[in-house]
Amino acid sequence: MKHMVSTIINGERRELAIKPYRSLLDVLRNEAELTGSKKGCDVGDCGACTVILDGKPINSCLVLGVEVDGSEITTIEGLADHTAPGAPLHPLQESILQHGGAQCGFCTPGILMAAKALLDETPRPTDEEARFAIAGNLCRCTGYTKIVESILSISGSEGAL
Repeated sequence: MKHMVSTIINGERRELAIKPYRSLLDVLRNEAELTGSKKGCDVGDCGACTVILDGKPINSCLVLGVEVDGSEITTIEGLADHTAPGAPLHPLQESILQHGGAQCGFCTPGILMAAKALLDETPRPTDEEARFAIAGNLCRCTGYTKIVESILSISGSEGAL
């Protein structure tokens, strides 16, 4: 039996028929066809599936899809407008590229969403606040220094975030 869920994903109202046991991550990847959020551990340890739910970063593998009825979700696909050819990247995406904060890229969507949530709430975070905000995101490649530099280099940008 499927349940109808009405939600806003990346600014677009979506009506999804989902099975009650499906995680939000699986719903986003399979029903909504938004594959940017990655399935890493599927138990909430790695942060690769981080999305913003009603303004807060969450591990989408730990939330049931039926729980988001009436909520607003932002995924990595909603960070910047990628529908138009040549559309600019979001400042966080641009910064992580400029600072070499992404290597294999598997963790990058989750880290960017955690950083976006931080900057939405704290436009000028300290180094410690930036590190705490991404503490739930595991990266095996970069060592986090360049990721934190990427976040801090754009903090305080008005209107773009």
